[in-house]
Amino acid sequence: MTTEALEKLKYPIGKFTIPDNITSKDIQKWIKTIEFFPDKLESLVEDFDDLQLDTPYRPGGWTVRQVIHHLADSHINSYVRFKWTLTEEKPTIKAYHEDRWALLDDGAHADVDLSLSLIESLHKRWAYMLKGLTDEQLNRTFVHPESKAEISLKQLIGIYDWHCRHHFAHIKELAKREDWV
Repeated sequence: MTTEALEKLKYPIGKFTIPDNITSKDIQKWIKTIEFFPDKLESLVEDFDDLQLDTPYRPGGWTVRQVIHHLADSHINSYVRFKWTLTEEKPTIKAYHEDRWALLDDGAHADVDLSLSLIESLHKRWAYMLKGLTDEQLNRTFVHPESKAEISLKQLIGIYDWHCRHHFAHIKELAKREDWV
């Protein structure tokens, strides 16, 4: 497989870039992605069997099962980052080793319904919170401990809009290649 082909499998919708000027229209669109993502994901994978769920979306990549569990793990972490940033002054957030989490038994082998249910509930609460944020709150920032980057909550909404679409595309493109849908 060529480097270019592998890169397309890794980033089917491209890498995330933060817009220079984030508008309220951007934020509303991104919140809708987060709000409706659980239904879209569940519709895509509801008929997958264990063999399909245990298929990697690319050579050397996670299985569909691991991607679904990763989405729950990552989005829980993001939700907590929002809470810290809303209640503390420019907190330094806690990073985690997502690659290691994906290898734990619950990330590698658990029934995906556990994470699909979690994602559904989490996204309802997350979207509720996001819809009520003021401009001042959207501009609050946290510091990432590894990059030392200061990230605003409005940027984080964009990151997770992309994150939803990015991993959905991993699964959808695999399903198309394998003729599952």
